[in-house]
Amino acid sequence: MKVFKFGGASVNSADAVRNMAQIVQSHLEPGKPLVVVVSAMGKTTNLLEKLVPGVTDDTHELRRQLEEYHLKIYKELIPCVDDADNAVQELLRKLDGRLATLQPSNEQYNYNYDQVVSFGELISTTIIAEYLNSHGISTQWLDARQLVITDNHYREGHVDWTKTQAACQRLVADKEALGCHQVIVTQGFIGGTTDGHTTTLGREGSDYSASILAYCLGAENITIWKDVPGFLNADPKYFPDTVKINQIPYNEAIELAYYGASVIHPKTVKPIQNKGIPLYIRSFITPQGEGSAIGNYHTISPETPLYIFKNNQILLSILPRDYSFIAEDNLQVIFGILSKIGIRVNLMQNSALSFSICIDNNPQLVKPLIESLKNMFRVRYNDNLQLITIRYYTQEVIDRIVAGRPILLEQRSRSTEQLVVPATSV
Repeated sequence: MKVFKFGGASVNSADAVRNMAQIVQSHLEPGKPLVVVVSAMGKTTNLLEKLVPGVTDDTHELRRQLEEYHLKIYKELIPCVDDADNAVQELLRKLDGRLATLQPSNEQYNYNYDQVVSFGELISTTIIAEYLNSHGISTQWLDARQLVITDNHYREGHVDWTKTQAACQRLVADKEALGCHQVIVTQGFIGGTTDGHTTTLGREGSDYSASILAYCLGAENITIWKDVPGFLNADPKYFPDTVKINQIPYNEAIELAYYGASVIHPKTVKPIQNKGIPLYIRSFITPQGEGSAIGNYHTISPETPLYIFKNNQILLSILPRDYSFIAEDNLQVIFGILSKIGIRVNLMQNSALSFSICIDNNPQLVKPLIESLKNMFRVRYNDNLQLITIRYYTQEVIDRIVAGRPILLEQRSRSTEQLVVPATSV
């Protein structure tokens, strides 16, 4: 058994879905069902985030855009569908019903988020499963909320590996689900609690979903299909002359993902490393290319500086009100607040009188964070920042990337340099 993962860009139109289907069909093997994990189509997640109660008042127009976008793709792929009574309309009605039951609340934002945003994956996989079946590829649609079991830590659900493993093993034992179908289609990014609530695994978490399923199903390998030829040493948006990395050790991939390399989700590598499952990154634009491989390698190849940029960052400096030292009890309080709100710290630095953190500038989370911190601390912040990580740096490379901008925070180890600077194009 193998696992394929297709992200939003690979299924953002009817032509893209047809291309995805060709890739899937070309890799089918007799007696080996292919597990296909799919994200929401295009920028659907961004749109659904705005539909979360309390985010915006213009929900009618957003809801119209959501319906129009998906029905256009659906009708191009399956022209004979009924306009009023089809699978997409049924899911949209369920979304409407869910929205009607949710109340705007900062305390409930993470829960509301998961119940709304998860519809992107449910709609995309429903369309794709119907299309594959209509073109002679025997496909079973499965609900990831019954496969990936998590706790109720909304927006970043923690996987219950014992229950998830048991759910996946029941799938393997189900001859009707596996033995009679060439393809199993399920959702990335989403999971479910034992009491039936939807959770998500963190933004861009579909890679992690594929890794969870590969681990629990004992897959031979995973292939993540991207719009780039493999794992590149920099984002092509910033660097026109990128270098493709052919082989990456597991530990190197974990570090790069932790620092924010967008090609894979930070949690993707650990489960497959535990079982020695290789992960391939290949291009859905040029699927014949070899791509990149993450596995049991000793060194990265070729060796070259790697650049990671995280935009829309905010730098918070947290200071005790009485000018006392930042001690362990202060840090315990700060991390407790961060954990409760569900904020991941991208970079942190401690001094005698202050503790600084660089985080994603999500207003829905940053505002309650600052309000909570102000109960005990003084808080200062700079926004519109960029976090730059350079792996295998040289001073010449640092100077070129910084380009004279003031450095607000800097950390350096033997192999990694991290800098927080005012945002600008590179």
